[in-house]
Amino acid sequence: MKKSLPLIAALLLLPLLSWAGGYTPKAEKVVDNVYAIIGPLDQRSPENDGLNNNLGFIVTPEGVILIDSGASYLGAGRVAQAIAEVTPKPVRWVINTGGQDHRWLGNDYFARQGAEIIAMKRTADTQAAYATQQMTALKRFLGERLAGTTALPATRQLAGDEAHISLGGIELDIRYTDTHYPGDSMVWLPQQRIIFTGDLVYVDRAFVILPWSSPKNGQKAYAVMESLKPEFIIPGHGAVSDLAKARRDCGDYYDFLNNTIGAAAEEMVPMDEIMDRHNSLPGFEHLKHFSDLHRTNMNRTYLEYEAF
Repeated sequence: MKKSLPLIAALLLLPLLSWAGGYTPKAEKVVDNVYAIIGPLDQRSPENDGLNNNLGFIVTPEGVILIDSGASYLGAGRVAQAIAEVTPKPVRWVINTGGQDHRWLGNDYFARQGAEIIAMKRTADTQAAYATQQMTALKRFLGERLAGTTALPATRQLAGDEAHISLGGIELDIRYTDTHYPGDSMVWLPQQRIIFTGDLVYVDRAFVILPWSSPKNGQKAYAVMESLKPEFIIPGHGAVSDLAKARRDCGDYYDFLNNTIGAAAEEMVPMDEIMDRHNSLPGFEHLKHFSDLHRTNMNRTYLEYEAF
């Protein structure tokens, strides 16, 4: 059902809390027709409309393929404006890499513009399962700027463990990573040798292991990503990168969590002992938020290994 004209008018009249001095999404050209939209490294806020993650898009002769849609109706509108500054072509496809709020809660905006919303089956299942929880949490961060947002899980759900799709001559391989959220995936462009990793890869800031995250899956999926030898990595958070930087900021940390903390759990080394021993990791302390997240990450990694 279409939004009524009064609601649309109300949305347009909402105070533009962030447009004057806050974060404004901008398209950054990676190669030819592939662009990244790099979000800030800080928390979701009214000033960024929840867009504290990276998105991206590919311009094809048949329209735009958008990778992830933002955290809200208003945020998605800002993403659409960033795309419009590059091309007048419509967004034909939205591909969601995950079930975390800022990966998909802008879906409804683009669906109303005629886009097809695509994700792997487990990704869409996670979106549906976490929708109410995420909308409640986002209300605390975004306040009135969440107005108009409707949780729309992906409507075209791809079966299997990986899928190959194409539009306008652009080939895309979508593969599960199941790392940050169940059903997370990455999107590989083999012709351009570019990968959108979703929340598998973070650079410039530390990733967080959530209660439903899997560092085991992260290490395995990272090895798959690395084996593809992409020339450009558009990570879930942080600047467009190469393999060397992604390895330093992220891949080595997956290895530490699994090979050191996970191994200690399997050997039944007391959790507090192993965490205190590795409380300081100078090689990663340059990452934003690392000091706040490191002990939590070690704790949750230990618990994942302890459970098996």
